[in-house]
Amino acid sequence: MSHLDPHGSTEPRGWDSPDASAPAPALHWPEPDIDPGQWHRRPAVLPDPYAESPARPYADLTVGGDPAAMNGHRHDPDDSEYPTTQLEPVRDVEPEPEPARPPGRRQRGRRRAGADRPPTQQSVPSRAGRNLPAAIAVGVGLGALIVVPLFFYRPAFLVVVAAAVGVGIWEMARAVRRSGAHPPLVPLIAGGVLSIGLAWFSGPDALSLGLLVTVLGTMVWRLGDGPRGFQRDLTAATLIAVYVPFLGGFAALLAAPEDGEWRVLVTLAAVVLSDTGGYAAGVNFGKHPMAPSVSPKKSWEGFAGSVTAAALGSALLLWLSLDVAPWWGALFGLAISGAAVLGDLAESMIKRDLGVKDMSNLLPGHGGLMDRLDSILFALPTAYLLLAVFVPVLE
Repeated sequence: MSHLDPHGSTEPRGWDSPDASAPAPALHWPEPDIDPGQWHRRPAVLPDPYAESPARPYADLTVGGDPAAMNGHRHDPDDSEYPTTQLEPVRDVEPEPEPARPPGRRQRGRRRAGADRPPTQQSVPSRAGRNLPAAIAVGVGLGALIVVPLFFYRPAFLVVVAAAVGVGIWEMARAVRRSGAHPPLVPLIAGGVLSIGLAWFSGPDALSLGLLVTVLGTMVWRLGDGPRGFQRDLTAATLIAVYVPFLGGFAALLAAPEDGEWRVLVTLAAVVLSDTGGYAAGVNFGKHPMAPSVSPKKSWEGFAGSVTAAALGSALLLWLSLDVAPWWGALFGLAISGAAVLGDLAESMIKRDLGVKDMSNLLPGHGGLMDRLDSILFALPTAYLLLAVFVPVLE
């Protein structure tokens, strides 16, 4: 049986062919000058590859003494078919010199220390994670900005409170934009300043009215941008309106009576004592985290230092300034310290949810203004209610 040629030929091939016993014809060699038998030839005696030859150090390593045979072929006068024979030999190229630096200041990080030049000392942050000298300087400046107008020209204190509320609203609105919400800033600031003025002139009922006006104003303003994201933006605006201007309005309520400067002073002093006592105790003795998922640096030892410092300091301050019995003053300090810690934790939770470390970089060593107002905002309504019981306002 014969096999058909796959290329279309009908003649039998292979062992079925009648001429299968005949010898196969010789194949045509493409280069007649090269004998294919020379490819398998080897010299009778292999040369010593380590023998020194000053004239031709590599001549003995060739096959049959022909240098061209090292590549597997004999020397051919016409080497045009071998492109590598036409390449120029590789020469050592000197590296390009590095461009000279222009005269002037060195680049940062290029300074080297030597025997006569010690390494640059970088400032190391405190264990609490902030620049302590800058924080103290900014804290003293903020305290002077509050106390001086409070005792010398009280309407100027109202301006300071309104300005702080406006900056706080701006920082909060800027932070919540990371979550995709865009609360309207203009009606929030206008409503916040209005709430401070109403609380100063008309009392707590007017402060509640200011909050209602602020929320309604932001709602109407936001309607102009369409329904997309309306609920989200209005929720963020309501949170900001309650958190900053409404709670901040209690500072105006505290300062409104005749002895208002002392009410504000003992409240701020209790907050400062709470923060300072908590910082000192937490840095030196803090081992048990208070709320690690919210604020990892806060500890129960720090909280104990906060309430102790606030209670002792408030007992003395209220007795000297407002003639309140020391035990009531200590209770006042305990309540203010608890409210301040809750306010700090509340803002830490908000910042963690938004993915920010500080509300802004406005205050060196503190972050943003809201990072300082967080404990004060929760302490203001607490102080207003307690002082209304301990030291009633006579009309």
